Amino acid sequence: GAGTHEPNSPADTHVDWQKRCIALEMQLLRFRLQAGKIRELLAEKVREKIIMCIHVMEEKLKSANIQPSESESSLYRKYQDLTSQVQEKDAVIKRLEIQLEKQILVRAQEAKIIEEKAAKIKDWVTFKLREMEQENQQLKMANLKQTEQIMLLQDKLQGEYKTIRGCNAFILCLFRHNFNKRVLHGMQAFSNVINLSSDVKRTPEHSSKGICLGDLAAHDALSQGWSREGPSSPVSISGPELPVGPEGPSGCSDRDNSSDELNSKFRSQCLHSSSSSSSSSSSTIRITPKSPLLSRSPSTNNPFPNPPVHQSGTSMTLPKVRTPLTPRDSIQLVKKHYSQPQPSLDRLHHLNVNIDIMTPSSTSSTLKSTGTLPFSQVVEETDIDDGLPDSMDGVVEGSGSEDPSRDGVSFVGLAEELERLDPEVLKPPTPPLHRFPSWESRIYAVAKSGMRVSEARSNLPQYPAAGPFTQLIYKNINVPVYTTLKGKATQISSVPLPDDDSGSEDDSSSLASLRTSILSPDRKSSVPGSPRAVKRGVSMSSISSESDYAIPPDAYSLDSDYSEPEHKVQRTSSYSCESTGPEMLEKSGYLLKMGSQVKAWKRRWFILRNGEILYYKSPSDVIRKPQGQIELNSSCRIVRGEGAQTFQLITEKKTFYLTADSPNILEEWIRVLQNILKVQASSPVTVETTAKPTVRGWLTKVKHGHSKLVWCALVGKVFYYYRNQEDKLPLGQLQMREASVQEVDRSCDSDEDYETGSRGFLSSHCTLVVQPRDQSPTYLLIGTKQEKDTWLYHLTVAAGSSATFKVGTEYEQLVGKLLDTEGDPESVLWKSEALSFCKEGLRSPLTTLPSEALQTEALKLFKSCQLFINVLVESPSVDYHTSLAQNALQVCLTHPELQNEMYCQLIKQTNRRTPHNYSLTQCWQLLSLCVALFLPQQHFLWYLRQYLQHNADPRSEVGKYAVYCQRSVERTLQNGEREAKPSRMEIVSILLRNPYHHSLPFSIPVHFMNNTYQVVGFDGSTTVEEFLNTLNQRICVRKPQLSGFALFTDDPSGKDLEHCLQPSAKICDVISKWEQALKELHPGKNEGTRIVRLTYKSRLCFRSQVKGETERERLLLAYQVNDEVQQGHFPVNKELALEVAALMAQVEHGDLERPAASSPTGSPQPKSQLILLQALERFYPKRYKQDCSSEQLRDLTERLATKWSMLRGCSAPECVRIYLTVARKWPLFGAKLFSAKPVQPSPVEQSQVWLAVNEDGLCVLDYTMHTLVTYPYQSVITFGGCRDDFMVVTSQQREPGVGKKSAEKLVFAMAKPKILELTLLMASYMNHWNPSLPPASHQPLGHWDVDSRHFPAMNYTTKGPTLL
Repeated sequence: GAGTHEPNSPADTHVDWQKRCIALEMQLLRFRLQAGKIRELLAEKVREKIIMCIHVMEEKLKSANIQPSESESSLYRKYQDLTSQVQEKDAVIKRLEIQLEKQILVRAQEAKIIEEKAAKIKDWVTFKLREMEQENQQLKMANLKQTEQIMLLQDKLQGEYKTIRGCNAFILCLFRHNFNKRVLHGMQAFSNVINLSSDVKRTPEHSSKGICLGDLAAHDALSQGWSREGPSSPVSISGPELPVGPEGPSGCSDRDNSSDELNSKFRSQCLHSSSSSSSSSSSTIRITPKSPLLSRSPSTNNPFPNPPVHQSGTSMTLPKVRTPLTPRDSIQLVKKHYSQPQPSLDRLHHLNVNIDIMTPSSTSSTLKSTGTLPFSQVVEETDIDDGLPDSMDGVVEGSGSEDPSRDGVSFVGLAEELERLDPEVLKPPTPPLHRFPSWESRIYAVAKSGMRVSEARSNLPQYPAAGPFTQLIYKNINVPVYTTLKGKATQISSVPLPDDDSGSEDDSSSLASLRTSILSPDRKSSVPGSPRAVKRGVSMSSISSESDYAIPPDAYSLDSDYSEPEHKVQRTSSYSCESTGPEMLEKSGYLLKMGSQVKAWKRRWFILRNGEILYYKSPSDVIRKPQGQIELNSSCRIVRGEGAQTFQLITEKKTFYLTADSPNILEEWIRVLQNILKVQASSPVTVETTAKPTVRGWLTKVKHGHSKLVWCALVGKVFYYYRNQEDKLPLGQLQMREASVQEVDRSCDSDEDYETGSRGFLSSHCTLVVQPRDQSPTYLLIGTKQEKDTWLYHLTVAAGSSATFKVGTEYEQLVGKLLDTEGDPESVLWKSEALSFCKEGLRSPLTTLPSEALQTEALKLFKSCQLFINVLVESPSVDYHTSLAQNALQVCLTHPELQNEMYCQLIKQTNRRTPHNYSLTQCWQLLSLCVALFLPQQHFLWYLRQYLQHNADPRSEVGKYAVYCQRSVERTLQNGEREAKPSRMEIVSILLRNPYHHSLPFSIPVHFMNNTYQVVGFDGSTTVEEFLNTLNQRICVRKPQLSGFALFTDDPSGKDLEHCLQPSAKICDVISKWEQALKELHPGKNEGTRIVRLTYKSRLCFRSQVKGETERERLLLAYQVNDEVQQGHFPVNKELALEVAALMAQVEHGDLERPAASSPTGSPQPKSQLILLQALERFYPKRYKQDCSSEQLRDLTERLATKWSMLRGCSAPECVRIYLTVARKWPLFGAKLFSAKPVQPSPVEQSQVWLAVNEDGLCVLDYTMHTLVTYPYQSVITFGGCRDDFMVVTSQQREPGVGKKSAEKLVFAMAKPKILELTLLMASYMNHWNPSLPPASHQPLGHWDVDSRHFPAMNYTTKGPTLL
């Protein structure tokens, strides 16, 4: 039954429970009995204890009864003490309670006072608002009256149009009369509210705004008096004249003197005043006196463009967008747009503006305009207690800055002047707000108004002529050119673009329309909306836009070749190589072409047939005359750009820069062009091949009776052949593994075959036959015996049959045999005579070399090695050994064929050499220098490793060198070979300090901006990236991708130039190239006195990375900003300059020592005086100090001393924090400034400007550091070198509906090295957020420049160096 019975059936469990119950009851009884026993035992024990205790107590009592009186009296005394203490405590408590009540009363009174104050403030504010509203009404009325008068004037004008020139004087009088009346009225109305302007800013509806009254009048007259071709056409304003749009019947006739005169009148009478702008549509356009583009406003940090506006109906006034004067206005403008819809609002392209506050550390909020305007806008946050000067954040008024007599003084607004006359006018009661310690808030207050250049004669660094940079290191400077593709900076040319004006008619015509299209009213052109057009991917903008600039290719998806319309020209197989099918010789499709004058991309339809390329605006234009044509002939070249979408087609006359919509389309075009031109596309951006060729050269390849001269290279076990040396894609390849390689006896050949070879080999040539398994043979015709031997040897080794055939030299055959025994350490071959040291010199090279010249060079190499080895190294004469080693190794770098030879010679010279003297050590030292530079190939590398393993032994000196070399070999394999010969520092370290004691045998100091340094160790293969990792760990700084820091070297010429190092560069190469350049700059000077100076400092600055800053980063950043301040690259006025100098002095020197009481005059002691002068020297801007008399200097030091002593007790980190908070109030904090001259014609009028590069874009600043215009990176199309200048091409979207863009090219004259630095810096910023993955390294390049070829080139002489 157990099987069928469920174990948990009810009957079963019932039986269990009964048994269980009985068992438990039994246990319970037992426990009870035991507990009873235990209780009894305990009771007895306790009883005994109690009796014992009683006995003891009785004993004690008896003894205590003897002296009862003393203890009683002492107890009583204690009791009295305690009671008195308790009474005292009570008294204290009562007193405290009384105090508390008093304080509560005082608090209550204070609260009442504060409430009253608040109420007063509220009343005062509402009263002022009411006043302003009334004022506003009055203004509106005045405005209406003026408008009526102007209307009348306009009617008259239209009536008397023909006699208008005679009436000019009359109109001027009337105009001036009205204008003066209005200005007087405005001044009276505002004189009593002026001081309010900065405090009422928080209320959006009645925000105070600066309006130029002159502009207002000018504008009204303009929109109604001068719009001659009727009310419905918008007026375009440009530059000093105010012409009407070009469609007017008399478009040019008004560029006459009268308009100029009028304008100059406006300019001279333009006043800054504070007014509350009404929310009707008559706000004003600022007319900038000398700017040809309407969208450039001279307001301080406000590159906010005015969108063009269409006008319709019979409304007489032009709807306008006001350009804000101060950053805050733009916020109010936005609020106003949100809160009160205006009649013209629907024409402002629905200005979506979101206001978002940045990270707390940067005290500025950013106003981004999302859809339409590509400009980002920086807005200062204000505190309520900032006072007035803030509202005039250093605005430079157009007229003021143009006036030569003012010498650069900024024209301060009316409000500020009135403030100066009577500071007490209607001051509001100050709100009770306290946040910082008083001195800190004072510094911030100074910073608010002090972010500008003081009135001092601003000495701009004069533009350096091209002269000083012609020395060697800059002879070969080439500035690359980048374009923006997919938001990334992509290099399209490694040399500056020539500024060729010989463009096709396509370029010149579109250029003519370009200048006007920026200023002229938009003509609506018909937009092809057919689904077919859309399907074909013909971009709307390219058909409709009149100036014809294309949307860059990254705006499309790249999945398919949608851009090719259906009617393709004959399309044959898409892949053509040597063996398959007919070659494609025709193609058509869309490509982007770079314009020749304005370097922007234009979308064109290209057709390639009959050996020439024609291009049109669109496929439908094919019946018309082409926009241009490109002749293809033998002199044309194709060069790939960086990335997979751009290439250059170089013809005799000019270079065409072309971009395809996707990598596939690019490959198709290149393939067809290669077929036609019979050339391969060379690539300027060299892709590092993993293995270097063992042997290479020109050979004639014969197969199936067809002969062809090809460039051949043996890489590993594969034989590749190419059309030419620069090619990246081989024509074909032969697998050499287990192939048969033999020399052919020529006597049986007929003479015709080889006479036809393109090198015209005569009967002296040699022939090799290569037959891979299961394939027909290929014949290689080789010109000389040496070349034949080399090819035969290396091909045989690659085929793996070197042991059976007697090829190669005796030494090579022995190495081959050793390889067959797998390097058995017991093998007798190691001891064979040919592999061991012998006293006689070499009679022939140890390896097979391809030419007689190289064979002689190999023997010279042996001689210089002998000299190095056999002359004892002594420190005074170490330069002798240095130059020997440098020359020998340079020869090996120039002729890679000699690298195997060099290793074989050194191994032979050290193998079984006796006695063990200095010569043996020096030979190992030379080997140690070699392994860090380059490694031998193939089985020689295997042989080297075996040999080092054979000798490695930490107990002997030779063994230690072998261990060191082993480590170097692994590092070179890991990081790749070097580019330059070893530096003096490297050679001296290896010769005079035993390198094997430390894994990082070399070291060099890295300097920081605060005059400290850190010594960092490295080895022969250390890259900059590895070097910086070590450095960052030592000094507690984040990795460069986060901190934005980079490593710079100084310039050997000693000029104020620096070079940023690429992360992939090797430190030893950097030092060597620097030394080489120094030697060529100052030949014959004492060597070894100057070494390269490495500096670690901030290069890229990102707001988002501020949060994680370490203390050390902040300190170094503060010193770097101070350097900018001192150089005059940071806008501080004299007051703020002293404040920040005091902060830096406190960081550097700590508290200022107080003068001793004994000094009679009370002036600081000489020592502290000296420190003060030092602080001024290091932390105060040079330009404010240079013209100071000794009296003024004394005054300066005293003022510095008072400011410094106020910081007593403030720690260095605290001062650094305040310093950076102040510095970050400048919206362009972290930008790098470059001095430049705009090349005319240019929208920038100033003769000298600053170009500031930061994470948002490129800003152009005037010499007082006010932003003239900003180009965000999204709007940059192309930038880089253009002849000897810097060029940037930007696009502005003119009208969102049509996607219309116009391109604008700006050119600035600068020093060559600065152009290079600026270009690479812009590329770094653009690529920081979307780094390209480099082919060679595993880390994303994020931080670093795209191109590592721009270390100042130190080109070797074209002929390879030779020895002796």
